[in-house]
Amino acid sequence: MALEWVVLGYAAAAEAIMVLLLTIPGLDGLRKGLIAVTRNLLKPFLSVVPFCLFLLMDIYWKYETRPSCESSDACTPTEFLRHQKSIMKSQRNALLIAAALVFYWLLYSVTHLVVRLEQLNQRVERLKNQD
Repeated sequence: MALEWVVLGYAAAAEAIMVLLLTIPGLDGLRKGLIAVTRNLLKPFLSVVPFCLFLLMDIYWKYETRPSCESSDACTPTEFLRHQKSIMKSQRNALLIAAALVFYWLLYSVTHLVVRLEQLNQRVERLKNQD
């Protein structure tokens, strides 16, 4: 299961880097190429959404089937420590899922806005040239 989390982490990092590069001012020369690359990657990155849902169901299943260590007599110290580590990993993984989904949404929104801004700038230039 660790490989799935690594893949999701890399996808979230790639999304974050693309959002950052699209929003940094002063990269006008690179922006057209970056917009083209980002628009082409939006559909493959959409696969992050069902992948996140699958991993979320996996976390839920692990949560429902884990042994209960509520009282100190129910578990040995080793089992209690393993239980606590499992809870911490599940919380970390849930944060990673949320980050991947938020970064995908941001990437989609920012790309749409940048493309729309570019279209409006072209329209303004055409109107200036007509007058």
